[in-house]
Amino acid sequence: MSETHLTLSQAVIVLLLGLVSAVSADAYEDGSSPVIADTAPAAFSAFKSAAEQGTADAQFNLGVMYANGQGVAQDYLQALDWFSKAAEQGFAEAQHNLGLMYANGRGVKQDYRQAVNWYRKAAEQGLADAQSNLALMYAFGRGVSQDAEQAVNWWRKAAELGYAAAQANLGLMLANGQGTSQDHVQAVKWYRKAAEQGLADAQSNLGLMYAYGRGVSQNAGQAVNWWRKAAEQGYAAAQANLALCTPTAKG
Repeated sequence: MSETHLTLSQAVIVLLLGLVSAVSADAYEDGSSPVIADTAPAAFSAFKSAAEQGTADAQFNLGVMYANGQGVAQDYLQALDWFSKAAEQGFAEAQHNLGLMYANGRGVKQDYRQAVNWYRKAAEQGLADAQSNLALMYAFGRGVSQDAEQAVNWWRKAAELGYAAAQANLGLMLANGQGTSQDHVQAVKWYRKAAEQGLADAQSNLGLMYAYGRGVSQNAGQAVNWWRKAAEQGYAAAQANLALCTPTAKG
């Protein structure tokens, strides 16, 4: 078993349609209602009409359609333009998506400082995924001075809103005493919340806590249980730890 598998969970972008894309540079906050392929052209036309009249949520939805190629050919420049219009009106999801465009260099030259600027605007409005992405920027020092305490601060805000990636990363910071006092009990608490939402790296890390008895009573069976859940999702660290389990732990 190895303790080297504790890693920061990268940005997990949750679409408002209910679709989840883990660690994707091309996943954007989506509109407030599902856009079915057959109705996408009509939706695009309706959003465009409202967007041109200055309606922020329509501008945002139009940006999503351009970014994802729904009802129109994919066009990052147009997506950037419409996200910008909605973001300037204070539309939080558009501000977050504009941050993603700058962070990933989609339709614009990659610019981490601008990404931080827009993530912060959305984060300050309480958007959990923007808070989580802003924390990542602090954790890695991208577009802002590296600051573990600020990373913890923003992950905690997103974690308290139920955002799984932030819960996992907050657990990691607590487990390692980065940006906050080391607290294995609290680390287990946040790993568990993320693990119960199905996040594989949280399941793997929760398994480690059970394996070593950190923040929870040592329990090989529980370690195997959580590693198996992560392994079934293809998580390599959990698969490796399962392979190294003793025959007693496997039972």
